[in-house]
Amino acid sequence: MKVKLIGVLVAAIFLSYSFNCPHYLIDNHKNTVINCDSTPTLNQDIIAYVNKHIKRTVGRGECWDLAAEPLNELGAKWDKNYDYGMKVNYKTDCIYPGDIIQFEGVKIKTKKGNMTITSIMDHHTAIVYEVKDIGKYVIAHQNTSDFGRKVGLSELDLANIQKGRFTIYRPYK
Repeated sequence: MKVKLIGVLVAAIFLSYSFNCPHYLIDNHKNTVINCDSTPTLNQDIIAYVNKHIKRTVGRGECWDLAAEPLNELGAKWDKNYDYGMKVNYKTDCIYPGDIIQFEGVKIKTKKGNMTITSIMDHHTAIVYEVKDIGKYVIAHQNTSDFGRKVGLSELDLANIQKGRFTIYRPYK
């Protein structure tokens, strides 16, 4: 069992370095490597919507409008509140561009050179725009201090969250 898991780890490392793609997970229960490269069609459509609206205001410019508008336009099932689809766990499930993150009472500290930047997301919605690695993303969001009520992109490393909670949702029809 241990040898098989080591083989799976070696395969995952080889795949991520060989193809310059860190988007693999290891399923410890089945001792297999899961390829996370096949982004669901609905997620692709959400990213296409985001791409059309970069540096533009969606809806009233509220953060949640950036998630609500494409979900409604694309016919996704959601509660029209803050439950944007199926909950997914970034540690055990593939996270794709187009997944939606809801932040509650989150405080993030990021180091840039000699500076520490603190961001507060008391109640904030964002869309995963790019997956860089497990727990590391580029997010699309609006109604922020950096972009105002226009859609902008920011890096997010979940390891930098100091307090609060977040939920990642997978949209579905």
